[in-house]
Amino acid sequence: MAPDHPILTVAIALVVLSGLVLSTTRPPDPSEDGVIANLAENVGMETEEDPPAEASEEGTTVVEAAAVPGTEETTVAYEGDSDVTVTYPAIPDADPLTDFLDRTLTDRVHAFDAANPGAASFEGGWRLTAAGDGIVGVRVTTTETDSEETREGHSTYWYETDDGTVHGSSGLLAGQSELAALNERVREEVPDTVSATSLHPISTLYDSLGFSPEGDLIVEFDDGQVAPTSEGRVHVMVDREEAEELLSEFGLRAREAATRSVEEFTVAAAPEADKDGSSPGAPGEFSPIDDEVDCADPDTRCVALTYDDGPGGRTPELLDALAEHDAKATFFVTGHPVAEHPWTVRRTYAEGHELANHTLAHPDLATLGAGGVRADLDPVQAQVYRETGYVMDLMRPPYGSTNDTVARVTEEMGLAQIMWSVDTNDWKDREADVVAERALDGAEDGAIILMHDIHDTTIDASHEIIRELDERGYTMVTVSQLLGTPEPGRSYVDGVPEEPEETEEPEETEDADEDD
Repeated sequence: MAPDHPILTVAIALVVLSGLVLSTTRPPDPSEDGVIANLAENVGMETEEDPPAEASEEGTTVVEAAAVPGTEETTVAYEGDSDVTVTYPAIPDADPLTDFLDRTLTDRVHAFDAANPGAASFEGGWRLTAAGDGIVGVRVTTTETDSEETREGHSTYWYETDDGTVHGSSGLLAGQSELAALNERVREEVPDTVSATSLHPISTLYDSLGFSPEGDLIVEFDDGQVAPTSEGRVHVMVDREEAEELLSEFGLRAREAATRSVEEFTVAAAPEADKDGSSPGAPGEFSPIDDEVDCADPDTRCVALTYDDGPGGRTPELLDALAEHDAKATFFVTGHPVAEHPWTVRRTYAEGHELANHTLAHPDLATLGAGGVRADLDPVQAQVYRETGYVMDLMRPPYGSTNDTVARVTEEMGLAQIMWSVDTNDWKDREADVVAERALDGAEDGAIILMHDIHDTTIDASHEIIRELDERGYTMVTVSQLLGTPEPGRSYVDGVPEEPEETEEPEETEDADEDD
């Protein structure tokens, strides 16, 4: 049957046809996206989505360097005994990232060289894992070989192009509690070859976090870091939804940048401020100073418990006792025990205690030249840095033996010399009651108490010492907390403030003006 109004019908048809033609010749308004998507779904049309990011063999996202025009490969300049070839990207208008990578990778090479007497070679390469939305992700892979084995390691750095800040991988997380939660999640998922005592929520352990193309969080550890080297790369994948609660605002941005495909990305402009890429403290980085404790307050009585020559086999038990009383201590570690108990070193750092240098082989430093002093301190600095990322700024000369040469070298290395005001002689008198009595008799505000955590009797005595000091109202703190800001090279015996020197007033004479 013919329509009642043929002219009107034709006019409406022409208007609809014109609208369809117009919609194909102009870009859609963003506000119309939902309408267009619904229309496409209703009529069976397919909408065009951004293609997913590419995945590497390890599962993390990868961006071809060619997608970031002008990127050049730069090599770390290092002079040492090892064969070193380490490269990193130099991206136009991203100088803070370049400076950070050069400085950080140079430090890592030096630490490997210094900590390993059999160091043979250190190689490093890189790839981009994200480039978009003002964020660049750089994943660095290193291969280090010493006299015993070859180990592969990974670290991932995240750069903000607008302000020139580089974040370590733990900076993707919202805070320390989120890193602790991730650490517990990882403990549940790692294979049986991984010891739970090797895993602690510190940034150097969680230094390679990346994303799968689907947005899952991938945590990877270096060979030999949490399991035997023969196990190779240990990694854990955390589902996108579960990881959502752990990520910071920056971490969420980094995930979005990583999971988008990249055809071309350029840094719009260099940061306005002159920066070297350094970022503020991130989750997993700890200070030996608690801002909530003020040892200068007359109402706060502080004492520093210090332990030399460890870690020992029962140091974890000592850490348990300290934790029970919310007490902190300073551990002057020695090179060979550090190599034997690296996981204890990690735990010590993670629980807020202070790590300090007690030399590699416990020599009398006053009998050595400047080169010998440095050669016995440098390896321990490197060992602790490799395990924790922490650069120690205190040392204790074995036997308390020091001289001007030791003072000069420690000043150059940024290390203050820490002696003691109370000597328990626990190395000589292996009786727990005697050691505890000496420590408690000498305890007073500002005291530095010397003990050794390698002796069973000292661990036994420490239970009583810590409990009794707590009952007496003492606050057990680190040496740096006690002293404030120790001066490199200077020697300290206790934390008692020095009395100001009194100057004698000149006697007044009648002709004083003439003497002037």
